[in-house]
Amino acid sequence: MRFGIDLGGTKIEIIALDGSREVLRERVPTPQTVYDDTIRAICDLVRAAEWKLGTAGTVGVAIPGTISGTTGLVKNANSTRLIGHPLDHDLAAAIGRPVRVANDANCFALSEASDGAGRGADVVFGVIVGTGCGGGVSVGGRVLIGAHGIAGEWGHNPLPAPTPAEIDTAPQCYCGRKGCIEAWISGTGLAADFKRRTGRDLRGPDIATAAQAGDAAARATMEDFYDRFARSLAGIVNVLDPDVIVIGGGLSNIDALYSELPGRVERYAFTPEGPTRIVKNRHGDSSGVRGAAWLWSEAGAAG
Repeated sequence: MRFGIDLGGTKIEIIALDGSREVLRERVPTPQTVYDDTIRAICDLVRAAEWKLGTAGTVGVAIPGTISGTTGLVKNANSTRLIGHPLDHDLAAAIGRPVRVANDANCFALSEASDGAGRGADVVFGVIVGTGCGGGVSVGGRVLIGAHGIAGEWGHNPLPAPTPAEIDTAPQCYCGRKGCIEAWISGTGLAADFKRRTGRDLRGPDIATAAQAGDAAARATMEDFYDRFARSLAGIVNVLDPDVIVIGGGLSNIDALYSELPGRVERYAFTPEGPTRIVKNRHGDSSGVRGAAWLWSEAGAAG
């Protein structure tokens, strides 16, 4: 039995997988108090799930940050109460067994590589485009973490090949830099670009809908969005050359992505032999928690 935990800012979700079959799913509010209360809430979820199922299992946890390979402490977490704590060690001590912790975007990639839209592919790049723009890499069924724990964080590279207009209007990113990919092609970035053009407030998916309905400003905004997205993915193809790119997050529901992006990426990338395979996720919002469960291999789960 594998247990996966998705530790979010507002909820903590647990899933139990028997093979690839989901046998339990529950969630509780994330404590908004001290760090120790979060440890206690996760431990209580695991204990309750094991009691209901009558069996113990491995535990993996997806977090909105990463564990530093240098310090062993959480960094880059938007749930700031986690920062500076040895989360994996503290959970292992509380639950009484080893716990594996990984970035939630990496868990998304692993989930989709294991039994999702990227199943059977050796190298999977998982893209999450919603409020922000994250990414994760799965190679041979294992998460690629990297020396600094930031493998897959493509959103904080500069937008490739910016036009003069893009250089002049490069938006500020929360990381402190200007012109990051995330600042352009996240849902937030897409909405901001549309507002700069029109003065109107629309969410990313609504801009896509308006474009389909013939709104000229929305169509121009989406054309630039597809082009920027393709340029950004072409850089990933040149470096990683994934077998498949799986898109998740709120913008993944824009159906035109899957027809617009492959040909554009092929034009921008270095000598690809056909369009890159770009697909929509299979598990949706469940990919993070499922990927956390998949942090343990078949051998590890059986042991």
